[in-house]
Amino acid sequence: MLEIRSLNKLSIYLDHLVKGRLWLKVTIGLILGAGLGILLNPTTGLVSEVLSLELANWLDLPGQIFMRLVQMIMIPLIFASIISGIVGNTTDNLKTFGLRLLLYFVFTTAVSIIIGLLITLVLKPGEYIYKLGGFPNSSAEQSVSTEAPNLIENIPATISNLIPNNPLESILTGEMLGVVIFTIIIGVAITQLENEKARPIINFTEAIQKICMIVVSWAMILVPYAVFGLMAALLSRTGIDIFLGLGYYMVVVIIGLMLLMIFYLVLVLLFVKKNPFIFLRAIREPQLLAFSTASSAAVMPISMKTADEKLDVSSNISDFVIPVGATINMDGTALFQCVTTIFMAQAYGMELSLMNLILITFTVVAASIGTPAIPGGGVIILASVLQSSGIPIDGLIVIIGIDRILGMFRTAVNVTGDLTACMIFNKFYGTLSNTTTIITKPEIQNAV
Repeated sequence: MLEIRSLNKLSIYLDHLVKGRLWLKVTIGLILGAGLGILLNPTTGLVSEVLSLELANWLDLPGQIFMRLVQMIMIPLIFASIISGIVGNTTDNLKTFGLRLLLYFVFTTAVSIIIGLLITLVLKPGEYIYKLGGFPNSSAEQSVSTEAPNLIENIPATISNLIPNNPLESILTGEMLGVVIFTIIIGVAITQLENEKARPIINFTEAIQKICMIVVSWAMILVPYAVFGLMAALLSRTGIDIFLGLGYYMVVVIIGLMLLMIFYLVLVLLFVKKNPFIFLRAIREPQLLAFSTASSAAVMPISMKTADEKLDVSSNISDFVIPVGATINMDGTALFQCVTTIFMAQAYGMELSLMNLILITFTVVAASIGTPAIPGGGVIILASVLQSSGIPIDGLIVIIGIDRILGMFRTAVNVTGDLTACMIFNKFYGTLSNTTTIITKPEIQNAV
C-alpha cells in the first residue's frame, strides 16, 4: 500500500508561533518600528540624512532575509504539496471538481476585482494625491493603453502558453502559473505509476515538504523583527506626512478587503449552511498567522489542519484545494492590484474609459493568478499590470513602502478565500472521511 501523508501533519513546525501569539508580537513591532522611524527621520533633526539612510539599510536587513528565505522555499513547497495532494486523491475525483475549482477561483477573483473597481471609482483616493501634485512621472502626459481590441485575438495564444515549454525557466523566473500547471501534469502522471515505482517519488516529496517547513519555521523567528525594521526604515525615509497622505488609499484597500470577506461569509452561509461567525472563529489561527507573515504559502500546513480538524473538510479536498489556492486563488491580491491601478491613474490625472476598465479587469485576473505567494509578490506583478494599462510605474516606489502593511491584510483575506473554497467543495465532493489517505497499487493504475 502507498501511504500519503498530508501536509497538515507538518503544522507542528508552526504551532508554537500560534501559541506564542505571533500576531501580537508583529503588531507591537509595527508600533515600535513606526516610533523609531519617526525619530530617525532627518526632518526631526536628531540624526543626519546620511546616518538615517545608513540605519534604514540595516533596519531593512531582517525583513530582506525573511522574504528571501520564504521566496527560496516557496516553489519547492508548492511543487511537493500539489503533487502530494494529487496523489492523495483519485484522478476521478480530480476530474470531478478540478476544472470546477479553477472556474470557482476565476469567479471569486472577478468578484474581488469588481469590488475593487467600484469602491475606487466611488471613493476616488487618487484624486487627493493628484491635488497635491500627483506622483513623480518621468514621462508626463502618458496616455492610457487601448489594447483591449486585441484581447480576443490573443486568447488562443494565451491558452497555449499556459503550458510551459520550459518548466525550468518558469521555476527560475518565478512564473507561478506555469509551475502549478507543470506540477499538476506531473502529479497526475505519477498516479499512473505502479506502487513500487511511485513510492520513492512520494518519499522524496514528503522529505521536500518537511525540509521546507523547517526553513519556514526558521524564517518565522524573524517576522516581528522584520516588521519592526521595515516600518522603521519606511518612516525614516519617507516621513510621517507622506505616510498619512497615503492613508486614505490604504483605508480604501482595507474597506474593499472587508467587503470581500463579507462576500466569503455569504458564500459559506448560502452554500454550506454554516454560521459565518462560527466559521470565522474556526479559522482564526491561519488568519492571524497569515496576517503576521504576509505569506499564504507559508501558512498552508495550519490552513490544512484547520480545514480538516475544525471545519470537518475531507483531507482529499483540503490536500488539493489549499496548495492550489495558495498559488492561484489570490482574491485579496487581485483587489489590491485593481484598487492600486485605478488609484495610480487618478493620481496622474488620467481618465479611464469603459474599455480601459475592462482591459484592467482582464489583466488583473490573469496577473493575480500568477502572483507569488510571498511577501511583496503583489507589487512585483502590479508593475506589469500598470505597464499593460499604459499607467506610469514611477509612483510604485511609494506603494512599495506601504505594501508590507497592506500585504498583511490581503494575505489574511487570501487564506480565508482558500478555506471558503474548501468548505464549498467539501459540501459537494467531500465524500471521503478525514483520515490518512491510503492508495493501493490497483487504485493507482485505475485512477484514470
